[in-house]
This record gives sequence, C-alpha cells and structure tokens, in this order.
Amino acid sequence: MSKIHVKTRINGEAAEFLCEPDETLLEALRDRLHLTGTKEGCGSGDCGACSVTVNGRLVASCLMLAAEAEGAEIGTIEGLAKGAELDVLQRKFVEHAALQCGICTPGFLVASKALLEKNPDPTEEEVRYWLAGNLCRCTGYDKIIRAVLDAAAEMRRA
Repeated sequence: MSKIHVKTRINGEAAEFLCEPDETLLEALRDRLHLTGTKEGCGSGDCGACSVTVNGRLVASCLMLAAEAEGAEIGTIEGLAKGAELDVLQRKFVEHAALQCGICTPGFLVASKALLEKNPDPTEEEVRYWLAGNLCRCTGYDKIIRAVLDAAAEMRRA
C-alpha cells in the first residue's frame, strides 16, 4: 500500500504527514506528529480519551482515518494552553481535583471546550449529557462536572 500525504491544520498551525490508508487519526497524531496528549483508552470509540475536534466537531480520533483529516482544522489537548498559561478549563480541573491518572483528562478537556464553545452557559444536566461519552475510572464525575461549570461561569464573567 502506498502512503497518503495529508495536509491539515492542527491547533491553528499547518501540518503535513504521510500515513497508511488504514491508519487512524489517533495513530497519526501520536506516532507521526508526536502529539501524545491524545490518549488511546479503548480503540473502539467508547471511552472518549482520544477526543479531538475536527472542523469544530467533537470526534473520537480512534474511529477516524488520518487521511480524512485532509484540509481539516484539528483541535487537540495541546492547543488548549497558551504557552505556559493554562486554559481556564485546565485551571479549573486542577482547582477542583478533577483529574488523577491522566488517561481520560485530555478527552474530558477537549470535550468540555467543545461544549462551552457551543453553549457558554450549560446546566449541570447538559454538561453531564455532553460528557457522557467520556469515561473515568479514577475520579468519579462530580469534580469534573463542577470544574466545567466553574470554568463556564468564569468565561462568562470575562
């Protein structure tokens, strides 16, 4: 099989890579582009650890072929912080102790960012519904939900 040349934008920066026709976006991000913040938890789209945005839409990168990223705008966990300054969501996850082992955290943060871009004033029920595709085995979900709601409130005040 011949490799496929992909030109895309990742976190606002132009990116190019070669990939196998059956290679997932998750594999390309981690193995070709060395963006290892996106995690593989299940490989079947059930856990949310590999969540990224593609043209503003939340997707499981383990279920998307890397070749499909041609011309797309990809957002990963690496795009949240601005240099050494954490994104408000990252700060609130730390403040609310909403992270532990770190496997699920990038997916939760990317999914939460996508939610708040669509709905800057979600209810607790809306946050729980939106994040239902992200699984955590360490923290429980209450701290995560509180962190997202607190981040939303701070973002609205800004």
